[in-house]
Amino acid sequence: MIQRGRALRAQIAAVKRELAKLEELRPGSLSRQYTVCGSAGCRCKATPPQKHGPYNHLSYTRKGKGGTRLINKSDLPAVRAALASYTRLRNLVDRWIDLATQLSDLKRQLRGAGDKPTKRA
Repeated sequence: MIQRGRALRAQIAAVKRELAKLEELRPGSLSRQYTVCGSAGCRCKATPPQKHGPYNHLSYTRKGKGGTRLINKSDLPAVRAALASYTRLRNLVDRWIDLATQLSDLKRQLRGAGDKPTKRA
């Protein structure tokens, strides 16, 4: 069991090293949207309609508040990289929590190995 504890600590240290490598972070998701304007004679009102766009929108929720941002085509690679980094962050934190929980359970088992069960009244 002691070796298992060392292995868990080594895995946690590896997760921490990976977390330190992350740079720009951005929660949310990208979508491509088309719009219809308010001009009466516009092509977007024709049959069939030719909507305006596509426009790249970033939708996100942070601290309980949602928002959207219009993303320029030139900024797409950086935004996509930041979104991927954020997803990586979330996955690494989940992994860290799983490993820490296993380590905590192992410690409890080791402490409890010398204890004798007590009778309940």
